[in-house]
Amino acid sequence: MYDVKEAYQYCEKVIAHHSKTFYKAFSMLPKDERKAVWAVYAFCRTVDDIVDEGENPAAELAGFKREFEHFLSGVYDVSNPMWVALHDVFRRYEMDEQHFRELIKGQEMDLTTNRYETMNELLNYCYHVASTVGLMLLPILAPRKVAVLKDGAISLGLAMQITNILRDIGEDLERNRIYLPEDVMEDHGLRKESLWSERVDAPFVEVWEDLARQAEGFYQEAFQTMNEYPLYSRIPVKSAAYLYREIITVIRSKQHRVFHEKHFVADKTKQQLLVNM
Repeated sequence: MYDVKEAYQYCEKVIAHHSKTFYKAFSMLPKDERKAVWAVYAFCRTVDDIVDEGENPAAELAGFKREFEHFLSGVYDVSNPMWVALHDVFRRYEMDEQHFRELIKGQEMDLTTNRYETMNELLNYCYHVASTVGLMLLPILAPRKVAVLKDGAISLGLAMQITNILRDIGEDLERNRIYLPEDVMEDHGLRKESLWSERVDAPFVEVWEDLARQAEGFYQEAFQTMNEYPLYSRIPVKSAAYLYREIITVIRSKQHRVFHEKHFVADKTKQQLLVNM
């Protein structure tokens, strides 16, 4: 059995291990908000790990879905630190349970779909697995501005998830997943065979840049309302957005080599970005 303090410490370790970018950005939050973000991240990570690493992901995800509904009714496993911390978050903040359900639905898509025919289909997926996270966090980061910031949070999620897709093309291929939409590939003459051959040729770069431009457009949409965040969360949110957007710049500087390398923003570059933000 975990007490609340220990539960939050566990959640912090999860985000510190799995996402140095988010950990660095959101460590700037005040203590209570920071801990709440850790707990939400641990929930999202748990769902993600079930899908990517579970022995029987469909059954495990269905079980997790039931666990979440029980949690909402006040019944949860007190020996699981994620649920203990999340219970405290739901007690302190006006959380919208629907966004948590939508995230689980997005992860279910990865169990049934490994190709996307159109950009609109991909954006629907990106909304469910990423925009929902921003929407979950709004009651913590900007409780009085949830309605005003909703569209910007959705755009930022879309931007970040497309960035993930552009960074992880090689890794996703290993899992037999192609997130590059078929209509965009057709527009630029990129064939699946070429993708499986891992060739960084002109059609590949054109497809990659097409999606990168769309991501950059979503970042710009998100930035338009970012000053509506209260000061305590504005800097962390803006930092996360700047650091994530920089991944696109890094990959360009590496000539779009994403098949055998996973690119990150160097610590020195992160410091420069945050100083000049």
